[in-house]
Amino acid sequence: MLKIGLLLGVVGHILCGICDCLLSYSPNGKLDLKGGLKNSNRMYEVFEGMPIKWPLISIILGVYSITIFGFGYIELSKWMLQFSNIASIIMYISAIIFLISIVVHHIICGLVEWFYIRLGRTEEVREAVLEFQKKTIVTMIIGYLGLAIYLITLFILVVSRNTYLPQWACLFNTLAIMVFLLPIKLPAKGNIAGAIMFLGLMFFI
Repeated sequence: MLKIGLLLGVVGHILCGICDCLLSYSPNGKLDLKGGLKNSNRMYEVFEGMPIKWPLISIILGVYSITIFGFGYIELSKWMLQFSNIASIIMYISAIIFLISIVVHHIICGLVEWFYIRLGRTEEVREAVLEFQKKTIVTMIIGYLGLAIYLITLFILVVSRNTYLPQWACLFNTLAIMVFLLPIKLPAKGNIAGAIMFLGLMFFI
């Protein structure tokens, strides 16, 4: 069951990465989340050519893909039970917090783009949807906080040799993998890192 869970973690993150690309890219280019959201003209141009069905596809597929990779996180936390009851509980609870929060956040991101496109991409609409996103950003913060606690716990248990995994297997951790991916221009880095983590752990567990 553990191997199946880890495999689902790989598949789910790949599918979720596709969902992220559907929200970030359009035929007119990529939306720069740092500056593009504040630049009304750039945001208008990027979303001008985006099919309105893309955000809807991303929402629906994203909910299922997060559910799919959720099995990987849950199974990994259950596997940790043989080494540390406390660590297993921490990972299980933090995984639940991450999964629930990130589903809500993903839906919100998709809705923001759908309404922006559907309502004509006016400045008034842009301000309204971004205000909505800012006021619900707590879902993202809580979600990634849960993920961070999960990954840090996993890292500590592996690097401290409290599992039978070799110490260097701690590198198969989303946080460690992100260090290498951040300088590279790749879409959906978080999901790529998550997929690599589960794929790597499949060969050691």
